[in-house]
Amino acid sequence: MKYFLIFSFFIFSSLLVAQTKVSGVVKDASGTSVAFANVIFKDSNIGTITNEEGRFYLESDDDHEAVVFSFVGYETKEVVLDGSTTYKMEIILNEEASALDEVVIFTGKTSKKDNPALVILRKIWENRRENGVKKFNQYSYDKYEKLEFDLNTIDSTLIKSKIFKGMEFIWDQIDTSNITGNSYLPIFINEAVSKVYGDNLLDEEKEILKGNKNSGFSNNQTLIAFVKDLYKEYDVYDNYLKFFDKAFTSPLSRTGIDVYNYVLLDSAYRDNKWCYNIVYYPRRKGELTFKGDFWVNDTTWAIKEINLRASKSANLNWVREVYIEQEFDVLNDSVFLITRDYFLSDFSFRKKEEAQGVYGRRTTLFDNYSFDIPKEKSFYGEQVDPYSEEIYNRPDEFWAENRMEELNKDEKGVYEMLDTLKTVPRFQTFYKLGATLATGYYEVGDFDVGPVFSIFGFNEAEGFRVRLGGRTYFGQNDPWRIEGFGAYGFRDQRFKYGISAKWLLDRKSRLTVFAGNRRDVEQTGASLTNSNDVLGRSLASSSLISVGANDRLTRINLTTAGFSFEPAKNFQARVTGSYRTLESATETFSLDYLDENGNVQSEISQPEIELGLFYTPKRKTSGYGVERTIINDGDFANIYLGYTYGIKDAFGGDFEYSKIQALYSQPWNIGGFGRLFTTVEAGTILDPVPLGLLSPIPGNQTYFSLYNTFSNLDFYEFVSDTYTSLHLQHNFGGRIFSRIPFLRDLDLREVVGFRAVYGSISDENIALNAPNGLLLQAPEDIYYEYSIGVGNIFRIFRLDFNFRGNYLDNPGARRFGVTGIFGFSF
Repeated sequence: MKYFLIFSFFIFSSLLVAQTKVSGVVKDASGTSVAFANVIFKDSNIGTITNEEGRFYLESDDDHEAVVFSFVGYETKEVVLDGSTTYKMEIILNEEASALDEVVIFTGKTSKKDNPALVILRKIWENRRENGVKKFNQYSYDKYEKLEFDLNTIDSTLIKSKIFKGMEFIWDQIDTSNITGNSYLPIFINEAVSKVYGDNLLDEEKEILKGNKNSGFSNNQTLIAFVKDLYKEYDVYDNYLKFFDKAFTSPLSRTGIDVYNYVLLDSAYRDNKWCYNIVYYPRRKGELTFKGDFWVNDTTWAIKEINLRASKSANLNWVREVYIEQEFDVLNDSVFLITRDYFLSDFSFRKKEEAQGVYGRRTTLFDNYSFDIPKEKSFYGEQVDPYSEEIYNRPDEFWAENRMEELNKDEKGVYEMLDTLKTVPRFQTFYKLGATLATGYYEVGDFDVGPVFSIFGFNEAEGFRVRLGGRTYFGQNDPWRIEGFGAYGFRDQRFKYGISAKWLLDRKSRLTVFAGNRRDVEQTGASLTNSNDVLGRSLASSSLISVGANDRLTRINLTTAGFSFEPAKNFQARVTGSYRTLESATETFSLDYLDENGNVQSEISQPEIELGLFYTPKRKTSGYGVERTIINDGDFANIYLGYTYGIKDAFGGDFEYSKIQALYSQPWNIGGFGRLFTTVEAGTILDPVPLGLLSPIPGNQTYFSLYNTFSNLDFYEFVSDTYTSLHLQHNFGGRIFSRIPFLRDLDLREVVGFRAVYGSISDENIALNAPNGLLLQAPEDIYYEYSIGVGNIFRIFRLDFNFRGNYLDNPGARRFGVTGIFGFSF
């Protein structure tokens, strides 16, 4: 009886909510798919265009009796609908002879000389900076943003899966996408209301968050920040639109004519403005391009509406679909301002349409524009606390007043559904597993065990090594944190450990004190710009497999204490006092040196004071505790300047010296040509010091591709007291392979690298270190090497082929080597 009642309820509900859904494919008389054909419900403004395979999906909350199909050069076709749902339609359009005589149809590669669409495109280029908020000295507006994630392509097999046992109630929220036609289940939603201020004269912009609400993760600002960074804002007028760390060529780009074909399809009034409709599609497969259409005004040459759909053949991992819509409104009969921005992406491990995936959807609405109301420059520099409890706990009345569009029934239901889901033990288990894979730590109450990825290692000193650690974790905004680890080497049968603590004393200035101690085996010289991180450890001394004997290892006992603060955003000053003892960890490697009396010493005892200045412009972080999570890692510059003073006699110090170091690293998006990573390092030690305190050029005897190391150098092959190094690595993102027929469908990516270093070492340092028996050599004739890599193998692996450029006569010189690296990237 109860099943009958439930069935009756759903039937009754469907009668209350009128809805029409259609999907299918449009072809011509020869069976060829018709891309970018117009599909519209009769006597309505609800429509779409077919994709490059001629497929379409269209839905409406109203009843419609017919759907109309049209395309330039074909007869318009009207199809009467028998019911509210009609799937898998196959529409045949016949060529229209009269239209073919009157309209020039461009197919394939459109001519740049005679194409009227390109005349309009050039007008857009000429006026691109004359529209929107850029036309005013100052501006402000209200912004409402809604982010949602949905599990999609849901079928009966998934619903009946044992994985969801005990969570069956979630399937009550299933609906269908009006973009792809696939079923979906909302699993996360986040809403934000903010006020944006900008000054084009000062080149400043500031966004003040007024309210934030999300389903099930109210206090997880890190998750919210990661999601928002994934869907960065963009401007369709820019030459390149960056999504998921990939630079797509905009159809409005000045270089668009090199990668797109354009067709002038139609002209009509849009909101009482005469506009032209232009369809665009990629010239070649495999490039980061879109397909779609836009409407452009005939006097201001501003975009009125635009939609963009990523090409199916775009070299993009884990993303099956990208779809964008933007709408603009008219101000003062001339200026067009964006009012709505919709972004949908379909994440999936497989690109097949029937594979399960996750929709990520962002809807941004803009309203209440104001112009030419200046504010003091200091206004833009004032810090705004985005983590106020009040902001994340606004009442329902606030949202009813500030939402620019109502939530639909699915979005309303997901709040309650996820709050319930959090109480299900099986879901809690899945959540913990996902958090472990993301952070490397497994949560046990208020203590995290990990990092789980560094439990096992091997080196010549310790043999097989086991390491286990953990940290306190009461919440992401903890004002203090203690971390530690213990390790044991089965060859040297020694126990190692490390422990550190840090405490945030002042949240505004981020004044932090820290201290720690570590006894361990380390590969010193694994990087040029050193840090006294107590818990730091290089892969070089803990990797399971290495090239040749990895025996040039050091036993270190390091104690540090210091403080840091941030006088300005993303600028940190740090003062560290340290004391360390160094001795060789193997019998085949020596740190021996001559003391001031001419006696040979094997152990170094050295206190230091270091002043470090760190600047990371445009870095984004989440949280306000003693540790913050970097949101846009690898997407900002790193600048470091450090001075170290070595103290002699005090605390048993052996040497007095000064060391200066500098580092600058920067990623660059080179338009449609991929992404370039650059690093420049320089440093000098002004006084004679033993080998343990010099600057070895960082070699790499592992089989991993390690950025900022030299893949064909052994450890300590070059040692310097003054150095300058350059590292370049460029990922073309498949631009070359996409033009090779038999490689095109593999989605491989080309990576090239170049590394060079100059160094010198003084006669005093050579004499001081004579007893260790190591022939100290610096690369005074600039050492260089280069590499050619094939990335995106199985979408998770890159293989690099490394070539040594010179110093080929050095004993045991490795002329060629192969390294690899695993990683997930879009």
